[in-house]
Amino acid sequence: MGKAKKRSLHLGINDRFSNLSRNEAADLAAEMLNTGDKDAWGLITLFGLSAEEILESGANYEVVKGMENLLK
Repeated sequence: MGKAKKRSLHLGINDRFSNLSRNEAADLAAEMLNTGDKDAWGLITLFGLSAEEILESGANYEVVKGMENLLK
């Protein structure tokens, strides 16, 4: 984990996830996208998640396709 991620987690900016693995982040991002939560974008960019990872975690195809320019 890079310095910036550690610092932001340490400062409590992302209180919902204090110790999060990449797989857990993908699952959480998929769940957040399916419910329409705007914080999903921050989580996706923080971990650099790909469209494939999010789709495998259970996100709707239409939602992922709509944000194609953000994903790798």
